[in-house]
This record gives sequence, C-alpha cells and structure tokens, in this order.
Amino acid sequence: MAVASALGDRAEILWIGGEGGMEASIVARHGIAFEAVPAAGVHGVGLRALPGNALQLMRGWREAKVILKRFQPDVLFFTGGYVGVPVSQAGRSFPSVMYVPDIEPALALKWIGRTVDVVAVTAPESRHYFPQDKRVEVTGYPIRPSLREANRDEARKFFDLTDDPVLLVFGGSRGARSINEALWKILPALLNHTQVLHVTGELDWPRVKQVLDTLPESKAANYHPCRYLHEEMGLALAAADLVVSRAGAATMGEYPHFGLPSILVPYPHAWRYQKDNAAYLESRAAGVVLPDERLGSDLYTMVSSLLSDPARLKSMSQAAAWLAVHDAAESIATLLLEIGQEGGTRG
Repeated sequence: MAVASALGDRAEILWIGGEGGMEASIVARHGIAFEAVPAAGVHGVGLRALPGNALQLMRGWREAKVILKRFQPDVLFFTGGYVGVPVSQAGRSFPSVMYVPDIEPALALKWIGRTVDVVAVTAPESRHYFPQDKRVEVTGYPIRPSLREANRDEARKFFDLTDDPVLLVFGGSRGARSINEALWKILPALLNHTQVLHVTGELDWPRVKQVLDTLPESKAANYHPCRYLHEEMGLALAAADLVVSRAGAATMGEYPHFGLPSILVPYPHAWRYQKDNAAYLESRAAGVVLPDERLGSDLYTMVSSLLSDPARLKSMSQAAAWLAVHDAAESIATLLLEIGQEGGTRG
C-alpha cells in the first residue's frame, strides 16, 4: 500500500488478491480497484489437500489471464503470497517487478522470481538468493504514509501516556498468544516502573477485562491494552522506547524508521523467515532475539535490563535508525514506472 501511495496519480492500479481474504476491504478503503482469483499453497500441505490446492492454482491462472487481458497492464508488481504464483504465470509476457520484504524470499516469491525482470529487496543480504544475472535493486522497506508521519509527542498524548518508559507489545492483527501470556504473567511487576502499550490481537482481547480486574488501580493506569491498531500503529511505534514482537517483514522497515530497539520473538511454527529477520537486526545491534520457548523464563529479565540501561537503549536506537531507508516506497514506485515505460528487459 505504501508503494501505491507513492505512485499516486502517476499510474492506474488494479490490485489482484486472493479470494476470501482481508485485503479486499483494506484495498477498497484506499480507493484502489480490486479483483480476486483463487490461490492456495502446495508446499508443506498434506496429501489430502494437495490435489484441491493444485486445482485452485489452475483456476487462479485461468482467471488471472482473463483479468490481465482485459486490463493490459504496463507492468506487474508482486509482493508475496500464493496468489502471485498464478498471476505471474498468466502474465509472463508483461514486464514485471517483485519486492522481497524479508531477508529470505518466501517460497512463492522464489518461484515468481524466476520470471520477473527486476527484484527489489529490503537489504543487501537478500541478493544471494537470486542468480547473479538477475537484476536486484536494494530499495529498503516501504513505509506507508500514516506511519511515517507519526511523532512522539502526538503519540504519547493520543494513548494518554506520561514521560515514563513505554514498552510496546504486539503480535500482529490476530495476536500472538505465547507473547500475550508471557506478558500477563509479568505485568504486575513491569507496571511498577513501566507503561505497557499492549496490542493483544483479536483472539485474546476477551482476556483483557480479566487481567485488568486483577490489577490494583495504581498499576492499571500504566496498562494500555488495544484490540488492534491500523492507522494508529505509527503512533504506537513513535510512543515506545522498546518493543516486543514477532519478527515479520515489517520489523525490517518500521522499527528502523522510528529508531526503535526491539526484542524479537520469531514465530516458531513457520519456515525460517522470521528467524532470519530477527538475526539480521540483532547482528546490527538494533534488536535482541528471544526464542519463543524462553518467553516465560526470560522476558521480564530482558525487558527490565534494557529499560534500566538508557545508554544501551540509545545505542540500539541509533543502530536501528542507521538501517532506515526513508524513501523506499518512492524508489520502488520509480522502478515500476521505469520498467513499465521500457517494456521490461526481456529480449
């Protein structure tokens, strides 16, 4: 969406997404045309699901061909997800650009990357996942405007926060139960010296009232739970002194943009993408990695140690800020216009 905003009125955009997902409503809110095609994964699924998923991909390919023939794009842009596979195969004759947000491209992007003209990546470390003759551009991670514009004073006022240290904890739109449970276990002790801004996600939101009922009034005032944040997420990031979260692709751009130190808890039941992202930020001294299985034993010690060490927090903040690329969305938008105007680089 950040790239779409950067393109502005320089391009007519059609967004092709998967059937039945959340993206249709999100795209509609931004006034972008949307069409859906069937798509499903085939890697790592059970034998019983495999034939049906393969059939879904075939249907997606046929429907994507119809959409592309009607729309006649100057350039295709892929950002991930299995829906890109049938679209990329249906659109092999069109110029194309792919953006890889994580350090390691996901399986779908590895497949799509075989046919695109240019690959844009967040960090140079992603280059080695592609052949040497593939054009790879390091653009940084594109940040949507609502995030870029947030500032600390406005953010603290919005969430009714004081000048005391603020810990932001979140696990995505649906939440991360292991992170939520670990936080609630140590919450009374944390609230003695820390304000906690907690984005619980939808699944665990019903637990919040029970948690609040167990807190003394003096401590409850330092606990600021939210079910979900979208446009306000930039304010949450701007308000925080430290964040605890998973290590999805957004951490590669959003935390550096705000110079935000992080404790990263890679999701343990997925491929290594989050582990690689977390290791990248840790290797740059911008974050520290906390394995999911150690949340219960180590979270309080790690949070308390960092928040009580302003010099280290400042150093981590500076290291994170050094990784920021503030014009990434515009760089990708310019690349798309270039490839579209040139008609691609295929012979």
